[in-house]
Amino acid sequence: MARWNVCSYCGKEFEPGTGKMFVRNDGRVFFFCSGRCEKYFLMKKNPRKLKWTKAFEEARLQRAKRK
Repeated sequence: MARWNVCSYCGKEFEPGTGKMFVRNDGRVFFFCSGRCEKYFLMKKNPRKLKWTKAFEEARLQRAKRK
């Protein structure tokens, strides 16, 4: 059984054979589930500020715990 990939930007799991793989010059590999994730990553947008990412949900839960 093939291992599912996890999007490096939004944190969503996606099937192998779909999405994109981006390799930087230093050899670090990033997987993206969609063009939208890749686009926002290349624009250096912070995923914690976008409501549709897992990072936003985790940051929101941490803020709620502090209060």
